Amino acid sequence: FFLLIKRLFSSWLSVNRKETDTFFCRYEALTPGSRDHVVLYDDELFSMLDDKTMEMFLRQPWDYNRTPLPAKLPPARVAQDVTSLPMLGYMEQTVAKAIIASMTSCSDFKPKYPYVNAHKSALLYVGYHLKAHNPKATEYSREKYRKKLEKFKEHCDLIKYLGNNMNRKYRPEPERPIDFNYKMGEFLALKSYPLPIN
Repeated sequence: FFLLIKRLFSSWLSVNRKETDTFFCRYEALTPGSRDHVVLYDDELFSMLDDKTMEMFLRQPWDYNRTPLPAKLPPARVAQDVTSLPMLGYMEQTVAKAIIASMTSCSDFKPKYPYVNAHKSALLYVGYHLKAHNPKATEYSREKYRKKLEKFKEHCDLIKYLGNNMNRKYRPEPERPIDFNYKMGEFLALKSYPLPIN
């Protein structure tokens, strides 16, 4: 029954009163409020970002009631169906953050699984990372793949470990690191293991 929402407020309501004369007039400081946090005051509707900013407004609404806004306001938010976006836009809005996080982690670790080329090793690492950090999966499933990812990384580290502790000359067993034989056995056993996929 109100025809117009005249002012849009958000988290920048928390600034001190001394700052409002300059801060409120900045275009980049404006963020549209939520339809779920609307207050009627002095025959005007005020839209806040969340419960916290709404509570701040309700404590002293007169501080914000007559604050001048810039002539140009941010455009209203329009809900858009992501399936109608072009392919790159769709990917950006749906999976980009998860894929960037997993690829960044992969590039930091640089996985090389024993007896598997670097390309397949990187694909396996990214797959495990995505499943281990999937927010829509159950906690049980995430924990399962976190453990698989850790085991995968341990197997990848075998190559570096053996490379650092082996040389051309034979070393008698007492001169080897205490876990060398175990890790060598684990490395050789991976040759007959099926590649971990799921």
